[in-house]
Amino acid sequence: MPELPEVETITQELNRKIKGKIIRSVEVKVPKQINLPILEFSRRTIGKKINSVSRRAKLIIIDLEGPDFLLIHLKLTGQLIYETASDRTGRQNFPAKVGPMPGKFTHIIFNFTDGSRLYFNDIRKFGYIKLIKDEEMIKVGNEFGPEPLSKDFDLPKFKEILARYPNRKIKQILMDQAMIAGIGNIYADESCFYAKILPTRIVKTLTDEEVKNLYYGIRKILLASIEKGGTSADTYVRTDGSDGGFVPFLKVYGREGEKCSGCPGKVNKIKLNGRGTHFCLFCQK
Repeated sequence: MPELPEVETITQELNRKIKGKIIRSVEVKVPKQINLPILEFSRRTIGKKINSVSRRAKLIIIDLEGPDFLLIHLKLTGQLIYETASDRTGRQNFPAKVGPMPGKFTHIIFNFTDGSRLYFNDIRKFGYIKLIKDEEMIKVGNEFGPEPLSKDFDLPKFKEILARYPNRKIKQILMDQAMIAGIGNIYADESCFYAKILPTRIVKTLTDEEVKNLYYGIRKILLASIEKGGTSADTYVRTDGSDGGFVPFLKVYGREGEKCSGCPGKVNKIKLNGRGTHFCLFCQK
């Protein structure tokens, strides 16, 4: 599932590419992936100008002219692909991984008045695009904990969050969206490796130094991944269909059985709360 760096990458790219555009029409091929009848969804979006694109946790938020927002969650396999009018009339410039658009897994299409398009692809069909009003948007934002790259998420705040659940495993806290927004499996594993702590450690056993290292590790790794355009470990791609560039910098995630980058040991993988969890028994304690 795309996490904070991947969603932030898409958000920044869309804000550059579709901000100010006007929606000419909407094509919905899988009705269950929107929250309203197709006619109402279309009526409330057609003719609307896009004011901005932002992110909250793993959600992409498109602010439309008027009181409505498009709330997009990519879930496991969602993709947002942008195509200009010249892309469509000229040569197809998407990577082979994406192929010609619209494709077999393209379920929603936003057509803009300048001839460009935004495609919503989703192999598993777990993702969604909801049209909600501003008062609902406020409620959605309040469902999540602080953004880990915001000023609100300082070291004292992180310690306060950990202190609420001293008997939980640290990875559970990191991935709990009500505690901290946007961190998922990839960056929880990578952050724990950075801090040299096992993801199975109980929170109350962490030393002040370990908590400090974990805090700075979270911020450093998230920023580094955003700089590289995110991690294309599965179906995630950027808005032009290209892969993110952070995979070569992963230390443990997806590297089960490989030599650890920090010692002669190998990367292990276990199931923790149903999620694959990667670590090095020698480097992490």
